[in-house]
Amino acid sequence: MFPNYDTISLDPPTALTSIERDTKDSGFDMPSVRETGALLRYLGAAKPRARVLELGTGTGLATCWLLDGLDRDSSLTTIDNDEEVLRTARRHIGNDSRLTILNEDAEFYLEKTSEDEFDIIFADAWPGKFSHLDQALSRLAQGGLYVVDDLLPQSNWPDNHAGRVPIFIEALKSKPELSVEYREWASGILIAKRN
Repeated sequence: MFPNYDTISLDPPTALTSIERDTKDSGFDMPSVRETGALLRYLGAAKPRARVLELGTGTGLATCWLLDGLDRDSSLTTIDNDEEVLRTARRHIGNDSRLTILNEDAEFYLEKTSEDEFDIIFADAWPGKFSHLDQALSRLAQGGLYVVDDLLPQSNWPDNHAGRVPIFIEALKSKPELSVEYREWASGILIAKRN
């Protein structure tokens, strides 16, 4: 008999409940689901001294999970162009010394930081996923992981969005430098490893 995954405790980070409450109160409708967060925490824990980049902070839900998995020698840079939603992240996790929160457009960040390499890139925004993909992948260190969620249909998707997802997945699978796994789990998860 398979377990009921809805009832399994994911042992959430301390700040998560407060961030979820503030996210709901703010009306922000693009949060990462807890299953994605738990996976991100595990991936972060598997990479000691990790340099992590998150494109699309939102209110800090996935950021919170990532920080929960990272060791003290790791660092996380997270970027969002909406200061209003970033206020929630700053309020609840902004004092973590491993964390740098940037309020800017992710595409500008990707264009200006060609020398940076990251062990994990979580692309949870349009730039780094559906645009500026090559710039994001060029920042991935050898053995690094590129992670994307929200690849299953969602009620807040624009009309032309659904057709982009299979093209995006196939584009990643066609890159010989990557090993790619896609699973229709949680909100739809893809993980690519630079070989």
